[in-house]
Amino acid sequence: MTFYHLGNCLFLAYGPYFLTYKYFELSEYGAFWKCVQVGGMYLLTQLCKMLLLATFFPADLPSPAGISLLTEIFKSTMDFGDLFAISLVLRKISASGPIKVLIAGLGWSTADMVLTRVLPLWVGARGLQFDWKYIIMSLEANVVMVHHLAVTALVYLWSRTDSSSPHRPLLALLAVCSVYCPLLPAIYTAVLAGSAPTAFNMLLASSVPSLLLSAASLTLLVQQCPS
Repeated sequence: MTFYHLGNCLFLAYGPYFLTYKYFELSEYGAFWKCVQVGGMYLLTQLCKMLLLATFFPADLPSPAGISLLTEIFKSTMDFGDLFAISLVLRKISASGPIKVLIAGLGWSTADMVLTRVLPLWVGARGLQFDWKYIIMSLEANVVMVHHLAVTALVYLWSRTDSSSPHRPLLALLAVCSVYCPLLPAIYTAVLAGSAPTAFNMLLASSVPSLLLSAASLTLLVQQCPS
């Protein structure tokens, strides 16, 4: 049963990434090595963010819920560096608009999943006792993919619009929302200081904003790149 539980978690986490890659036939664009390069850029960006956080931002401050909202705000603010890094990545990819978004977003989200979730799943899901938190972690990996694809689409649309475009303020607002979306689970935990939220509620708190953001960015992308 341990093997089946691990296989189920890995399939839930990796399956949508593989299906996205195959369904859109990204291999025809030589996307594999481009995704690897995007993953390398992700790793470099996260290292720079960690150095900046450790150097310039204060340590965690005590809070009733055990989570420092101030520190979480600082961490989320550093995610603006991701937007800048993704814009650099998009400039280096030679492909049409939607395919470029798919390659950059998929490479970025895959690197995020490999670096943050593979080891916990491999170690924890192999345990003898079943735990729902690993299923939730696998589902969160899918939400992360959708979120990064939406962010990549927003960065791409921003690079295509000039300062006089009516979509410019909306794109800026959605980009700011994408940066601070990860704050919502922390805020939810702080509000429920007296009782710990369930893993499923935390999943909803992180996935619903990402799905709404994805719907908005996809609509804008289809409007500007109908092909």
